[in-house]
Amino acid sequence: MPHTPTFTARPLILASGSVIRAELLRNAGLSPDVRPARIDEVAIRASLEEEGATPRDVADTLAEMKARKASEKSPDALVLGCDQILHCDGRIFSKPGNPEEAREHLRALRARTHHLLSAAVACQDGKPLWRHVGQVRLTMRDFTDAYLDDYVARNWDSIRETVGCYKLEEEGVRLFSRIEGDYFSVLGLPLIELLTWLGIRGDIAT
Repeated sequence: MPHTPTFTARPLILASGSVIRAELLRNAGLSPDVRPARIDEVAIRASLEEEGATPRDVADTLAEMKARKASEKSPDALVLGCDQILHCDGRIFSKPGNPEEAREHLRALRARTHHLLSAAVACQDGKPLWRHVGQVRLTMRDFTDAYLDDYVARNWDSIRETVGCYKLEEEGVRLFSRIEGDYFSVLGLPLIELLTWLGIRGDIAT
C-alpha cells in the first residue's frame, strides 16, 4: 500500500536530484517536492580546499548553499540541502567522469579504509535551522583487477553519479569487508537524525 504523507506543518522541498534521497523520505512517510538547486560544486569545492577547509566543512558548506538557494525561491517552505564527500588519506574523491576514472578511484580505495561524510542542512526563509553531518568508515576488500573491470563494466550506468563508484544497496556492497556507521548516511541522507528533529519541531506525527 502507498505511504500516507505525515508531514503536517509546511511544504518540504528536497534541493537535490538524488533519486535515493527522495525515495528514503517517501518511504519514511514524507512527501518531498524535489527541486534540485544548481550551484557550481566543482568551483566551490576547489575554493574551499584551497582555503584549507576540512572534508566535513566542505560537505556542510555545499549542503547549506544548496538549501539556501532553493529556500530563497520558496521562503515559506522547509528546504533540505544535502551533500556527500568521500575522503581517503587526505584526498577528496569526486564523481567519476568516465569508466577509466572509476577504475582509478576504485584502485585507490582498494584494501583501504575511507570516510564518507553525508551532510544535510535544513533552511527556511534562507536561514539554516538545522544541520548534521553523518560519518561512516568503510573498508574495501582486496578485490582482483578482473573483478574491478567487470564490476565497472556491469555497473557504470548506475555508479557514474556516485562518489566512490559504488551503491551499497546494489552490487557495490560486494566491494567491502567492513562498514562502520549509519546505513542511511551511506545512501546520502542522515535520515534518523532528520526525522528526530522534525518530530521535535512537531512537523511530523510522533
